[in-house]
Amino acid sequence: MSKGVELPVAEEVTEDELEALLGDVARARDDHLNAPGFVIRPDDVQTVLTRLRDEAGFDHLACATAQQYADRYETIYHLRKYDDPTQEVSVVVPTTLDDPVSQTAEPVFRSADWAERENFDLVGIDYEGHPDPRRILLPETWQGHPLSDDYDGNKPQIVTLSEYANPLAPDRHDAESDTMFLNIGPHHPATHGVLHVKTVLDGETVVDVDPDIGYLHRCEEQMCQQGTYRHQIMPYPDRWDYVSAGLLNEWAYARAAEDLADIEVPEYAQVLRTMGAELCRIASHMIALGTFGLDVFGDFTAVFQYAFRDREVVQDILEDLTGQRLMYNYFRLGGVAWDLPEPREEFIEKARDFVDELPAKVDEYHDLITHNEIFQLRCVDTGVLEPEVAKQYGCTGPVARASGVDYDLRRDDPYGYYPNLDWNVVTEDGCDNYSRVLVRMREVEESAKIIEQCLDLLEDWPEDEREVQSNVPRTLKPDADAEIYRAVEAAKGELGIYVRSDGTDKPARFKIRSPSFHNLSSLPEMVEGGYVPDLVASLGSLDIVLGEVDR
Repeated sequence: MSKGVELPVAEEVTEDELEALLGDVARARDDHLNAPGFVIRPDDVQTVLTRLRDEAGFDHLACATAQQYADRYETIYHLRKYDDPTQEVSVVVPTTLDDPVSQTAEPVFRSADWAERENFDLVGIDYEGHPDPRRILLPETWQGHPLSDDYDGNKPQIVTLSEYANPLAPDRHDAESDTMFLNIGPHHPATHGVLHVKTVLDGETVVDVDPDIGYLHRCEEQMCQQGTYRHQIMPYPDRWDYVSAGLLNEWAYARAAEDLADIEVPEYAQVLRTMGAELCRIASHMIALGTFGLDVFGDFTAVFQYAFRDREVVQDILEDLTGQRLMYNYFRLGGVAWDLPEPREEFIEKARDFVDELPAKVDEYHDLITHNEIFQLRCVDTGVLEPEVAKQYGCTGPVARASGVDYDLRRDDPYGYYPNLDWNVVTEDGCDNYSRVLVRMREVEESAKIIEQCLDLLEDWPEDEREVQSNVPRTLKPDADAEIYRAVEAAKGELGIYVRSDGTDKPARFKIRSPSFHNLSSLPEMVEGGYVPDLVASLGSLDIVLGEVDR
């Protein structure tokens, strides 16, 4: 536990109590390495999830994974508690190959909406009762499901002629309606990537929003399934959230694979990981701050330039450490690639100079942004996301903490060297665009505190004890049918990885739980009833990156 940080209190539920709670509906046990697992019937999904949420306190649907076996399809709902994410349970829902239909979990957890749409899109499981059973990543005209066993990737896709309709067709007017349909994106700087927001306006008021994703889907999960645990997967995580958060992404995979293969990480390497991760968090928050200022003020103001100036300093430090400016590939299973660059004293001094200068720079940002009257008018009481709504959508990271949800995996599900350091979890209770900016700015200061303590440790660490990697077998082959879900606190929230092994040196299933994906799904709740400028500000305040949303 971090010094001076009190853990949230959550009543622990034992496995015996879970068995008693689900005794009449659980058909079998299917335990995972991180959590007890219960197999249930496809028509009992809502009953089981409601019991676990209301009677056992599992209020966070962290991830919903779908996959196909030789004899069945399967959906796994990974449940945790916002008050204590170390308490976990897996709900396994098998369906037959000839009739892959399962009851939707959406009435219990809103985060199941997008998750189940993705499962249908890529794997082919139908969710009965789902309010919006459309594909989410691939075009509606796509034939087949790419992660199903019978999918033929070489078969040409046939697109109906209607799909070639002129996108510049004349406006259509409906005399019985006063609403207007407006496309925002996909090619627009305010959408933070190739995001298409289908917006319906009643006058100037937003009445409906439908984020259309999938323009940047790059088959990251499938590529990881084709790579070996030991060497070939680690370069990929840098490319999920490619905006300065590479080491945080790498840690998510490392944590899952190391727990799956029972690999220990030397204490010295944990300090290096922690320092590098917090440098990435600062760089990510800087670009979030700069681009948000661009969204709100509408031009290349000093905010954008100042933020990129400070991000460049962090990038220089990370380049010295890893040898790369963005795609770091610095983590290794069991540790990191190498120690601090020589001469160590110069690197430590450079990093200390940055940390020492940061408070003055943060004051500049407050003068430029949070104290700005126009910024306050645009952000205070806009994009409101109430805490219970945030939990329903599986929101995490600064988005959730700005709504008063006190959830941070660095403290609540400790890993790395965080439990030994003095730092604080930042929350705000304003629930609006302004609060999300404040949380990120305050988190930059907390990250600087962590980095400073890591530098002290690295400077004083005995030279003969600087072990950067443990002894890891060249070829890793975890036991067949071992399953695990592990997550880290990335810059944008909970970045989780589900892995199922099959006894070979490659994963049988590799699932990425993206914080941007879940945070973006809450956008309609934030913007409906507001104006288009509020929509742009709210979208910017989520700090999404489409590489992580689509994967």
